[in-house]
Amino acid sequence: MKGRDGRADGAQEPAGPAPNGGRRPTMEDVAARVGVSRALVSVVFRGAPGASAGTRERVLAAAAEIGYRPDLAARTLASARSRVLGVMLTVHNTFHADLVEAMYTEAEEVGYDLVLSAHAPTRHSEKAVGALLGHRCDALVLLGPETTARFLEDLVERVPVVAVGRRFPGIPVDVVTTAEGPAVRQALDHLRDLGHRDITHLDGGGGAGSAERRRAYRDWMRRNGLADHVRVLPGDHTEASGAEAARRLLAEGHVPTALFASNDRSAIGFLDAITRAGVRVPQDISLIGFDDIPLAGLSHIQLTTVRQDSVGLAREAVRLAIERLEKASLPARSSVLEPALVVRGTTAAPRADVGD
Repeated sequence: MKGRDGRADGAQEPAGPAPNGGRRPTMEDVAARVGVSRALVSVVFRGAPGASAGTRERVLAAAAEIGYRPDLAARTLASARSRVLGVMLTVHNTFHADLVEAMYTEAEEVGYDLVLSAHAPTRHSEKAVGALLGHRCDALVLLGPETTARFLEDLVERVPVVAVGRRFPGIPVDVVTTAEGPAVRQALDHLRDLGHRDITHLDGGGGAGSAERRRAYRDWMRRNGLADHVRVLPGDHTEASGAEAARRLLAEGHVPTALFASNDRSAIGFLDAITRAGVRVPQDISLIGFDDIPLAGLSHIQLTTVRQDSVGLAREAVRLAIERLEKASLPARSSVLEPALVVRGTTAAPRADVGD
């Protein structure tokens, strides 16, 4: 389908004046501008070894100046590989958006592009993955995949797969995760050091990392002599579940001195509902989230949270996918990144009049 200007929908207009009478810039044009061979320009765009860092920068700069874009369709036909990574993400998951943004940069550095397919309540993971396979993606990166072990086991027989944020014991799939146990301990140690003992956990249901965070919370509470205060509220990593948890506590008439949420979205939903009811944060209840999404740092939120390294996770996911393509016989690998606690305005010492 063509737009009003006659170009196909989605076609990119050159960023600057095109050479040779306005025709579409070619790889030869880039080579002529830089003063190198077409073969060397091809090396740069394929991400293959053989070009120095300086030459690579000059080639990419020249391409940007004249508006050259690689013809991905032609490249696919001429090669056994599409040089495309398929990425499955979840609709409305802000942290997945951060990961995808970082993955674009990492993939482009090695000459790959991304194709996205979304999982949603009305579109199950298997359908989202099927769409990626239809695009002839060389490898798949699944962000927090909510799929059955059997489906994933069959999938890794067909195409290289990297799972981000969720482990699948017994299945030979490459995995990239945050160190969930240390992350939870950082959050709860912070609350303990402030003087909190009555600490509740807002669960993430079947969301990525939820089981590990729930288990780490219970273990930490028991090890710190707080088994009598263990409580896990049901949730599902959405703002709505956070608001519902706040309403439940208010209806019961007992608000703990601190709450650790399984992710930032549910923490923000909890924050909104609890403050609307007149409960002050952090004076009446301290609150910690998980992920450090952009909203968490806004001045009217200032959420204390556990930061996941989105750039590092993206880098590792791309690296494992490319290495798997180069050597399919590698054993399944697991890359675990360290978290960091970001202390902001939603945590403080409990009120002096609050008992044990």
